[in-house]
Amino acid sequence: MTTSTAERLDRARRGVGVSGHGPGAPAPLHHRKRLNARTWTLLIFAVPSIVLLLLINLYPVVFAAIQSVSASNGLANPGAFVGLDNFAKVLAPTSQFWPSAGFTLIFTVSGVFGSWGVGLAIALLLRTRIPAGNLFKVLLLLPWIVPVVVSATSWNFLVATPQSPLPILFTALGMPNVLFLANPVLAQVTVCLFKIWISFPFMMMMMASALASVDVNVYEAAKVDGAGPWQTFTQITLPIIKRSTFISWILMTIFCVNDFPTIFLLTQGGPTNATASLVVLAYQTVFLNYEVGPGVAIAFIMTFVLVVISVVLYRQIRKVNIE
Repeated sequence: MTTSTAERLDRARRGVGVSGHGPGAPAPLHHRKRLNARTWTLLIFAVPSIVLLLLINLYPVVFAAIQSVSASNGLANPGAFVGLDNFAKVLAPTSQFWPSAGFTLIFTVSGVFGSWGVGLAIALLLRTRIPAGNLFKVLLLLPWIVPVVVSATSWNFLVATPQSPLPILFTALGMPNVLFLANPVLAQVTVCLFKIWISFPFMMMMMASALASVDVNVYEAAKVDGAGPWQTFTQITLPIIKRSTFISWILMTIFCVNDFPTIFLLTQGGPTNATASLVVLAYQTVFLNYEVGPGVAIAFIMTFVLVVISVVLYRQIRKVNIE
Protein backbone atom coordinates (compact mmCIF):
# COMPACT_ATOMS: atom_id res chain seq x y z
CA MET A 1 0.00 0.00 0.00
CA THR A 2 1.38 3.37 -1.01
CA THR A 3 1.30 6.31 1.33
CA SER A 4 -0.65 9.41 0.41
CA THR A 5 0.96 12.78 -0.29
CA ALA A 6 -0.25 14.23 3.01
CA GLU A 7 1.31 11.34 4.93
CA ARG A 8 4.63 11.75 3.09
CA LEU A 9 4.67 15.47 3.87
CA ASP A 10 3.90 14.77 7.50
CA ARG A 11 6.73 12.24 7.62
CA ALA A 12 9.09 14.76 6.02
CA ARG A 13 8.19 17.45 8.57
CA ARG A 14 8.83 14.99 11.41
CA GLY A 15 12.03 13.71 9.78
CA VAL A 16 10.64 10.18 9.32
CA GLY A 17 11.26 8.25 6.14
CA VAL A 18 8.89 5.89 4.35
CA SER A 19 10.36 2.92 6.13
CA GLY A 20 9.45 4.44 9.49
CA HIS A 21 13.01 5.15 10.70
CA GLY A 22 14.09 8.70 11.50
CA PRO A 23 14.77 11.04 14.37
CA GLY A 24 11.33 10.35 15.80
CA ALA A 25 11.64 6.58 15.60
CA PRO A 26 13.44 4.58 18.31
CA ALA A 27 17.01 3.64 17.41
CA PRO A 28 17.83 -0.02 16.93
CA LEU A 29 19.15 -1.84 20.00
CA HIS A 30 22.64 -2.39 18.60
CA HIS A 31 22.91 1.34 17.81
CA ARG A 32 21.93 2.26 21.38
CA LYS A 33 24.56 -0.11 22.76
CA ARG A 34 27.21 1.37 20.48
CA LEU A 35 26.16 4.88 21.50
CA ASN A 36 26.35 4.02 25.19
CA ALA A 37 29.82 2.50 24.76
CA ARG A 38 31.00 5.59 22.90
CA THR A 39 29.53 7.87 25.58
CA TRP A 40 31.29 5.98 28.37
CA THR A 41 34.58 6.08 26.45
CA LEU A 42 34.37 9.84 25.98
CA LEU A 43 33.43 10.28 29.63
CA ILE A 44 36.44 8.26 30.78
CA PHE A 45 38.77 10.42 28.70
CA ALA A 46 37.09 13.61 29.97
CA VAL A 47 37.30 12.73 33.67
CA PRO A 48 40.95 13.84 34.14
CA SER A 49 40.22 17.24 32.59
CA ILE A 50 37.07 17.65 34.67
CA VAL A 51 38.92 16.79 37.88
CA LEU A 52 41.72 19.22 37.01
CA LEU A 53 39.23 22.03 36.31
CA LEU A 54 37.46 21.35 39.59
CA LEU A 55 40.73 21.46 41.52
CA ILE A 56 41.80 24.71 39.83
CA ASN A 57 38.48 26.55 39.90
CA LEU A 58 36.13 24.96 42.41
CA TYR A 59 38.44 24.87 45.43
CA PRO A 60 39.33 28.61 45.31
CA VAL A 61 35.65 29.52 44.89
CA VAL A 62 34.60 27.36 47.86
CA PHE A 63 37.43 28.70 50.02
CA ALA A 64 36.53 32.28 49.06
CA ALA A 65 32.89 31.61 49.92
CA ILE A 66 33.97 30.41 53.37
CA GLN A 67 36.06 33.56 53.84
CA SER A 68 33.14 35.78 52.83
CA VAL A 69 31.14 34.54 55.81
CA SER A 70 34.06 34.53 58.24
CA ALA A 71 35.84 37.16 60.33
CA SER A 72 39.24 36.65 58.71
CA ASN A 73 42.12 39.10 58.79
CA GLY A 74 44.48 36.86 56.83
CA LEU A 75 44.44 34.99 53.54
CA ALA A 76 45.51 31.61 54.91
CA ASN A 77 42.95 30.67 57.54
CA PRO A 78 39.31 31.73 57.84
CA GLY A 79 38.25 33.19 61.15
CA ALA A 80 35.09 32.71 63.15
CA PHE A 81 31.81 32.28 61.31
CA VAL A 82 29.91 35.61 61.13
CA GLY A 83 27.17 34.75 58.65
CA LEU A 84 26.15 37.61 56.39
CA ASP A 85 27.74 40.31 58.52
CA ASN A 86 30.42 40.97 55.92
CA PHE A 87 27.79 41.52 53.22
CA ALA A 88 25.80 43.77 55.56
CA LYS A 89 28.94 45.80 56.28
CA VAL A 90 29.75 46.14 52.58
CA LEU A 91 26.18 47.13 51.64
CA ALA A 92 25.75 49.65 54.47
CA PRO A 93 24.51 53.08 53.26
CA THR A 94 27.71 54.80 54.42
CA SER A 95 30.02 52.21 52.88
CA GLN A 96 32.47 53.04 50.08
CA PHE A 97 30.77 50.24 48.13
CA TRP A 98 28.07 52.50 46.72
CA PRO A 99 30.33 55.25 45.29
CA SER A 100 32.53 52.52 43.86
CA ALA A 101 29.49 50.76 42.38
CA GLY A 102 28.42 54.04 40.78
CA PHE A 103 31.82 54.58 39.19
CA THR A 104 31.92 50.93 38.10
CA LEU A 105 28.60 51.46 36.33
CA ILE A 106 29.90 54.62 34.61
CA PHE A 107 33.18 52.93 33.71
CA THR A 108 31.42 49.84 32.32
CA VAL A 109 28.75 51.67 30.32
CA SER A 110 31.26 54.08 28.79
CA GLY A 111 33.74 51.29 28.14
CA VAL A 112 31.22 48.95 26.50
CA PHE A 113 29.26 51.41 24.38
CA GLY A 114 32.13 53.83 23.78
CA SER A 115 34.48 51.15 22.48
CA TRP A 116 31.63 49.51 20.55
CA GLY A 117 30.66 52.78 18.85
CA VAL A 118 34.25 53.61 17.92
CA GLY A 119 35.01 50.05 16.85
CA LEU A 120 31.87 49.78 14.72
CA ALA A 121 32.51 53.15 13.05
CA ILE A 122 36.08 52.18 12.16
CA ALA A 123 34.97 48.72 10.97
CA LEU A 124 32.42 50.36 8.65
CA LEU A 125 35.07 52.80 7.42
CA LEU A 126 37.54 50.00 6.68
CA ARG A 127 34.93 48.29 4.48
CA THR A 128 35.35 51.12 2.02
CA ARG A 129 38.35 51.34 -0.26
CA ILE A 130 40.90 53.61 1.40
CA PRO A 131 44.60 53.96 0.61
CA ALA A 132 46.83 51.67 2.70
CA GLY A 133 43.80 50.04 4.32
CA ASN A 134 45.74 47.00 5.56
CA LEU A 135 48.36 49.24 7.16
CA PHE A 136 45.64 51.15 8.99
CA LYS A 137 44.18 47.88 10.28
CA VAL A 138 47.52 46.91 11.81
CA LEU A 139 48.08 50.35 13.33
CA LEU A 140 44.59 50.43 14.81
CA LEU A 141 45.33 47.21 16.70
CA LEU A 142 48.26 48.77 18.54
CA PRO A 143 46.27 50.13 21.54
CA TRP A 144 45.07 46.58 22.21
CA ILE A 145 48.37 44.84 21.43
CA VAL A 146 50.63 47.13 23.45
CA PRO A 147 50.84 46.03 27.13
CA VAL A 148 48.58 48.05 29.39
CA VAL A 149 51.59 49.06 31.49
CA VAL A 150 53.11 50.84 28.49
CA SER A 151 49.80 52.49 27.58
CA ALA A 152 49.19 53.65 31.16
CA THR A 153 52.71 55.08 31.36
CA SER A 154 52.13 56.97 28.11
CA TRP A 155 48.84 58.42 29.34
CA ASN A 156 50.45 59.38 32.64
CA PHE A 157 53.10 61.25 30.70
CA LEU A 158 50.38 63.08 28.75
CA VAL A 159 48.12 64.15 31.64
CA ALA A 160 49.54 63.40 35.09
CA THR A 161 51.35 66.63 36.05
CA PRO A 162 51.04 70.37 35.24
CA GLN A 163 54.17 69.94 33.11
CA SER A 164 52.53 67.23 30.96
CA PRO A 165 51.69 68.06 27.33
CA LEU A 166 47.89 68.21 27.66
CA PRO A 167 47.79 70.50 30.76
CA ILE A 168 50.31 72.80 29.02
CA LEU A 169 48.08 72.85 25.93
CA PHE A 170 44.99 73.71 27.98
CA THR A 171 46.90 76.45 29.78
CA ALA A 172 47.94 77.90 26.43
CA LEU A 173 44.25 77.94 25.43
CA GLY A 174 43.37 80.01 28.49
CA MET A 175 42.26 77.20 30.83
CA PRO A 176 44.83 77.03 33.64
CA ASN A 177 45.06 74.44 36.41
CA VAL A 178 43.51 71.62 34.39
CA LEU A 179 44.75 68.69 36.46
CA PHE A 180 43.34 65.58 34.84
CA LEU A 181 44.27 63.08 37.57
CA ALA A 182 43.92 65.42 40.58
CA ASN A 183 40.34 66.50 39.91
CA PRO A 184 37.82 63.71 40.74
CA VAL A 185 35.55 64.35 37.73
CA LEU A 186 38.41 64.79 35.26
CA ALA A 187 40.08 61.67 36.64
CA GLN A 188 36.92 59.64 36.00
CA VAL A 189 36.64 61.02 32.47
CA THR A 190 40.30 60.27 31.80
CA VAL A 191 40.02 56.70 33.04
CA CYS A 192 36.90 56.08 30.92
CA LEU A 193 38.58 57.52 27.81
CA PHE A 194 41.63 55.38 28.50
CA LYS A 195 39.44 52.29 28.66
CA ILE A 196 37.80 53.16 25.35
CA TRP A 197 41.24 53.72 23.84
CA ILE A 198 42.61 50.30 24.76
CA SER A 199 39.35 48.44 24.05
CA PHE A 200 38.08 49.73 20.71
CA PRO A 201 40.42 47.47 18.64
CA PHE A 202 38.74 44.39 20.14
CA MET A 203 35.31 45.76 19.23
CA MET A 204 36.59 46.73 15.78
CA MET A 205 37.68 43.14 15.12
CA MET A 206 34.37 41.73 16.39
CA MET A 207 32.32 44.09 14.24
CA ALA A 208 34.57 43.68 11.21
CA SER A 209 34.14 39.90 11.33
CA ALA A 210 30.37 40.33 11.67
CA LEU A 211 30.19 42.78 8.78
CA ALA A 212 32.29 40.47 6.59
CA SER A 213 29.50 37.88 6.72
CA VAL A 214 26.90 40.32 5.38
CA ASP A 215 25.97 39.69 1.75
CA VAL A 216 26.69 42.73 -0.42
CA ASN A 217 23.56 42.00 -2.45
CA VAL A 218 21.47 42.99 0.58
CA TYR A 219 22.83 46.52 0.43
CA GLU A 220 22.38 46.69 -3.32
CA ALA A 221 18.74 45.63 -2.97
CA ALA A 222 18.19 48.25 -0.26
CA LYS A 223 19.73 50.91 -2.47
CA VAL A 224 17.44 49.93 -5.33
CA ASP A 225 14.46 50.21 -2.96
CA GLY A 226 15.48 53.78 -2.16
CA ALA A 227 16.89 53.25 1.35
CA GLY A 228 19.23 55.98 2.52
CA PRO A 229 22.49 55.46 4.47
CA TRP A 230 20.82 55.87 7.88
CA GLN A 231 17.97 53.50 6.99
CA THR A 232 20.45 50.97 5.65
CA PHE A 233 22.49 51.18 8.84
CA THR A 234 19.58 50.95 11.30
CA GLN A 235 17.35 48.50 9.45
CA ILE A 236 19.88 46.24 7.73
CA THR A 237 23.37 46.48 9.23
CA LEU A 238 22.47 46.59 12.93
CA PRO A 239 19.89 43.74 12.81
CA ILE A 240 22.27 41.51 10.85
CA ILE A 241 25.18 42.00 13.26
CA LYS A 242 22.93 41.91 16.35
CA ARG A 243 24.17 38.51 17.53
CA SER A 244 27.85 39.50 17.36
CA THR A 245 26.98 42.79 19.05
CA PHE A 246 25.39 41.09 22.06
CA ILE A 247 28.34 38.70 22.36
CA SER A 248 30.81 41.60 22.28
CA TRP A 249 28.75 43.45 24.92
CA ILE A 250 28.85 40.43 27.24
CA LEU A 251 32.61 40.05 26.86
CA MET A 252 33.34 43.77 27.24
CA THR A 253 31.07 44.03 30.30
CA ILE A 254 33.07 41.27 31.97
CA PHE A 255 36.34 42.93 30.92
CA CYS A 256 35.28 46.33 32.29
CA VAL A 257 33.88 45.17 35.63
CA ASN A 258 36.95 43.01 36.29
CA ASP A 259 39.46 45.51 34.90
CA PHE A 260 41.99 46.15 37.65
CA PRO A 261 45.23 47.18 35.87
CA THR A 262 43.67 49.92 33.70
CA ILE A 263 42.47 51.89 36.72
CA PHE A 264 45.18 50.99 39.20
CA LEU A 265 48.08 51.81 36.88
CA LEU A 266 46.58 55.17 35.93
CA THR A 267 45.12 56.52 39.18
CA GLN A 268 45.36 53.73 41.83
CA GLY A 269 41.71 54.52 42.58
CA GLY A 270 42.29 58.20 43.39
CA PRO A 271 41.84 61.01 43.88
CA THR A 272 39.80 60.49 47.07
CA ASN A 273 38.59 57.09 45.75
CA ALA A 274 36.84 58.80 42.83
CA THR A 275 38.08 56.14 40.38
CA ALA A 276 38.01 53.18 42.79
CA SER A 277 35.87 50.63 40.98
CA LEU A 278 34.57 47.58 42.82
CA VAL A 279 37.51 45.41 41.83
CA VAL A 280 39.94 48.11 43.02
CA LEU A 281 37.92 48.50 46.23
CA ALA A 282 38.06 44.74 46.79
CA TYR A 283 41.84 44.82 46.36
CA GLN A 284 42.20 47.74 48.76
CA THR A 285 39.94 46.08 51.31
CA VAL A 286 41.81 42.78 51.28
CA PHE A 287 45.43 43.73 50.72
CA LEU A 288 45.63 47.25 52.20
CA ASN A 289 43.02 47.19 54.98
CA TYR A 290 43.45 43.44 55.68
CA GLU A 291 39.69 42.93 55.81
CA VAL A 292 39.49 39.69 53.87
CA GLY A 293 35.84 38.86 54.56
CA PRO A 294 34.35 42.16 53.32
CA GLY A 295 36.74 42.23 50.36
CA VAL A 296 35.73 38.76 49.22
CA ALA A 297 32.07 39.69 49.78
CA ILE A 298 32.53 42.57 47.31
CA ALA A 299 33.96 40.12 44.79
CA PHE A 300 30.97 37.77 45.18
CA ILE A 301 28.53 40.65 44.70
CA MET A 302 30.38 41.60 41.51
CA THR A 303 30.18 38.01 40.28
CA PHE A 304 26.43 37.85 40.94
CA VAL A 305 25.80 41.07 39.01
CA LEU A 306 27.92 39.85 36.09
CA VAL A 307 26.00 36.58 35.97
CA VAL A 308 22.67 38.45 35.85
CA ILE A 309 23.86 40.76 33.07
CA SER A 310 25.30 37.85 31.09
CA VAL A 311 22.06 35.86 31.38
CA VAL A 312 19.99 38.83 30.17
CA LEU A 313 22.24 39.41 27.14
CA TYR A 314 22.47 35.68 26.43
CA ARG A 315 18.69 35.50 26.23
CA GLN A 316 18.82 38.26 23.65
CA ILE A 317 21.31 36.16 21.66
CA ARG A 318 18.92 33.19 21.79
CA LYS A 319 16.11 35.39 20.51
CA VAL A 320 18.29 36.46 17.61
CA ASN A 321 19.07 32.79 16.81
CA ILE A 322 15.36 31.94 16.84
CA GLU A 323 14.55 34.84 14.53
